[in-house]
Amino acid sequence: MTYKWFLILSLMLLHPLSYAFEAFIVKDIRIEGLKRISAGTVFNYLPVKVGSRFSQENTKATISALFKTGFFKDIRLEREGNVLIVRILEERPAIAKITFVGNEDIDTEDLTRALKNIGFAEGRVFNRSVLEKVKLELQRQYFNLGKYSVRIKSTVIPLKRNRVSIQIDISEGVIARIKKINFVGNKTIPDSVLLDEMKLNTGGWFSFFSKSDQYSSLQLSADLESIRSYYLDRGYIKFNLDSTQVSITPDKKSVYITINLTEGDKYTISDIKIAGHPIVPKAELLKLITIKPGEVFSRKKISKSREAIIQRIGDKGYYFANINAIPEINTQKKTVALSFFIDPGQMIYVRRINFFGNTKTRDEVLRREMRQMEGGWISTSQVKRSLTRLERLGFFETVTVETPRVPNTNDQVDVNYSVVERASGNLMASIGFAQTEGIVFNASITQENFLGSGKRVALTFNNSRINTIYRFSYFNPYTTIDGVSRGFNLFYRQTDAAQANLSRYTTDAYGMGINYGLPLTEFNRVNFGMDVDRTILNTTDASAKEVFDFINANGDTYNSYRLTSSWRYDSRNRALFPDRGMLHSISAEVALPISDLKYYKINTRHQWLYPLAEDYVFLLKGQLGYGDGYGENNYLPFFENYTAGGPRTVRGFRENTLGPLDSNGLPFGGNLKVVGNMELILPVPFVKKSNTFRLSVFVDVGNVYGLHENFDNSMLRYSTGISAIWLSPLGVLSFSLAKPIKKMEGDRIEMFQFTIGTTFNN
Repeated sequence: MTYKWFLILSLMLLHPLSYAFEAFIVKDIRIEGLKRISAGTVFNYLPVKVGSRFSQENTKATISALFKTGFFKDIRLEREGNVLIVRILEERPAIAKITFVGNEDIDTEDLTRALKNIGFAEGRVFNRSVLEKVKLELQRQYFNLGKYSVRIKSTVIPLKRNRVSIQIDISEGVIARIKKINFVGNKTIPDSVLLDEMKLNTGGWFSFFSKSDQYSSLQLSADLESIRSYYLDRGYIKFNLDSTQVSITPDKKSVYITINLTEGDKYTISDIKIAGHPIVPKAELLKLITIKPGEVFSRKKISKSREAIIQRIGDKGYYFANINAIPEINTQKKTVALSFFIDPGQMIYVRRINFFGNTKTRDEVLRREMRQMEGGWISTSQVKRSLTRLERLGFFETVTVETPRVPNTNDQVDVNYSVVERASGNLMASIGFAQTEGIVFNASITQENFLGSGKRVALTFNNSRINTIYRFSYFNPYTTIDGVSRGFNLFYRQTDAAQANLSRYTTDAYGMGINYGLPLTEFNRVNFGMDVDRTILNTTDASAKEVFDFINANGDTYNSYRLTSSWRYDSRNRALFPDRGMLHSISAEVALPISDLKYYKINTRHQWLYPLAEDYVFLLKGQLGYGDGYGENNYLPFFENYTAGGPRTVRGFRENTLGPLDSNGLPFGGNLKVVGNMELILPVPFVKKSNTFRLSVFVDVGNVYGLHENFDNSMLRYSTGISAIWLSPLGVLSFSLAKPIKKMEGDRIEMFQFTIGTTFNN
């Protein structure tokens, strides 16, 4: 009976329309012949169920469904009475192991991931047809790297329990190098300019490091887009890349690239309009559009204008507004009329603000930094500002934000901030070196985020040739919910001025201070405080006459009670290595009349950063300080004098050596300090944008003026050079190579300056 039905079913599969048999109701289904695959797996894919009617039409669909699983090589259907038998004659083996041999340029993990994407991985069913796809995928991976001579060989090794091991031998070959890049069709823009827009080239002095002469199809695509952007940003609205030919020599070692293009004519903007439903006044939106009538058409400026409009509309709650810049081209006049069509969509409200990843930091610490509120309409700028404030806390490695829609609603979103916490508690001991301070030993116990509360507690010990410092400090940035801060510190400090290239004297000081901060606006803040300290001035055998005269007039021990205040405006996007924004601060301190020495000091600091282009930032910095005595003290105490010269002021001159000298010819400092710095922050060669390394070229200017001296710009010193700062795992490394371009007789020159593992002052 079984053989009879098997023969009938086999004939039906061969000629399903020519043979027929009587349909039956399936009372049971048996799976026979399985070795590795479970019966449950077969039942999951089987389109026939117990109790269903099985006829001729079902046979082909049943066998087809089982073959599509890829688990089997040979299947038969049989019938015994009303029992359907699925007989597995042969299963496909499973892949037990995949081994790569010879791959150097692509990591094994990357190759494994690429093969997994096409269904070839350990634990999967082995299929020889897929193995051919594997070879093609591996070739594609290497072709993207420019290795066209790659050879791939696969070996299938049978194992017990119907398994196989796959060994893939790879002979990578050499990377095809670019011999020539030709442009066809460019009439107004020369080849040299277009080549400058490409990262691929025919090689040069730095090709060994940059590998720019090694062909990559992915990089060529990026370069073609750069060329397209170059033309579209300069008025060539009808520019077109017609075709690209890449020719490879027979030995597959050299590549010739030909780029065919049509430039078209240069177009200018004739008119700009706002259309649709702008929500905010059109006049306000027109001010956000950076491209103006009469200017050359520029896709970059149009995109920038579009983003500015999106943000402005988004600030009104229309977070998913759709803004399209529609060009109306006049081919006769070579002009383009632009219409920014605005479809605001629905006003979007924030249901919840959620935080993820803050396992240590309390939720309230993050929530108090939020400028976007729950329950209100969403604001693009407030969401971004909240992100910036979280980044500026310094508690997190990364901060990201997402705004998913609330399910089953059209006008609500959740704002989800995800953070990756960094270690906020440190027990640290380090050794650094600075040319002025020599070997610096630091030991500290610091908790930047004490018990997840956002408070900072620190106990610090610092020892160098110049200073020995013991300090305990506490700071609470949110004493009140409105952001009023409070901090205090206790300290003891010994200073040897001679080791700082200054006059010969030492001081011992100890005291304490308390400070309160009050936010005025989002970017403005004022601080008030009081410091109480006691300073003991000590002389040496080599001390100058000015030091002895001061002690004879005022004694050698001084109690000081100082009031301090400051105003600070800070719109920088980051506290460390910012690339846009401005910092401006003014601070003042005055020793009260009950102090032994009566004086005051006023300081201002300015920093302005402006991104010029991708990875290029223009930086201006300035420092101005002035101090004087009052009452019976008609001058600033000399140990409170300002100094200049060195890595933090005017590079190229030895630290603290600019300005007046004492009677022994040693730097003495002064009561007026003027310093300015201009820098161009550069992209780091061969490295993507980094938040731990900064390279710049600079021009420094500055000097210090003594008692009763007026500011004289002819006495300013100038220098220029290159600087690098690296936030390394071992500490902050700062290097500068500077050449004074205006110096005077007696100036102490120090062209190369560096500090390792010492405090970084941004």
